[in-house]
Amino acid sequence: MQAGTIRKFTLLLGVATVFAFIGGCKKQVATAPPTHAAPAPTAQPTVTLSASPAQINSGDSTTLTWSSTDTTDADIEPGVGKVAVQGSTPVNPTSSTTYTITASGPGGTATATTRVTVNAAAAGVPPANNQSMSELFEQNVKDAYFDFNKADIRPDARDALAKTAEFLRSYPQVRVTIEGHCDERGSTEYNIGLGERRAQAAKNYLISLGIGANRMDTVSWGKERPFCTEHTEGCWQQNRRGHFVAAQ
Repeated sequence: MQAGTIRKFTLLLGVATVFAFIGGCKKQVATAPPTHAAPAPTAQPTVTLSASPAQINSGDSTTLTWSSTDTTDADIEPGVGKVAVQGSTPVNPTSSTTYTITASGPGGTATATTRVTVNAAAAGVPPANNQSMSELFEQNVKDAYFDFNKADIRPDARDALAKTAEFLRSYPQVRVTIEGHCDERGSTEYNIGLGERRAQAAKNYLISLGIGANRMDTVSWGKERPFCTEHTEGCWQQNRRGHFVAAQ
């Protein structure tokens, strides 16, 4: 073989060897497989339930209040059924009752309970200090007063209604009618509606204090039965009220 041919062959062999080495190195470089974070565990639901007040007289109501976390459905038994995952609702048990809430979510279920004690009806509770029931009613049942063109329960009305609720709890045989009254300004039709909103606001506040809704009726007199007939702000304020009358 000629010397030139041998040199060419040797050169080609060297180049082939270099490329083979480079290719072998590339094959040895491996890409690491992608990593995936482990999914977080699903949270277990939590739930709380309370009653305020927890002890009531027969015929009165109480308010159940609850809250939950990691919950999609909630149910309160007995007698309430499906509810929002948090909230409150009045109940009127006729006997002592344990309420149970069951909260469900992707992570499972949770329960909570609260007990409402119902005192036996005390019909015919005698008035104290030899006072007549009408005298006690007059002394302890307080009207709720309102601002002009409003039916919101203001602070002094809350105090008055709290005293009224205390009396009604002491004498569960007493039922009342709440009259809604307005001052002389505005049309008859408008004031009838405003008076009804005022009477209903007073009733709802008493329900929130534990007085049974079935012990209270409402009626609106609008501006038709004023307590004062002078055309002054002081007189108008006397006429803007929720007035309590003992039901027969």
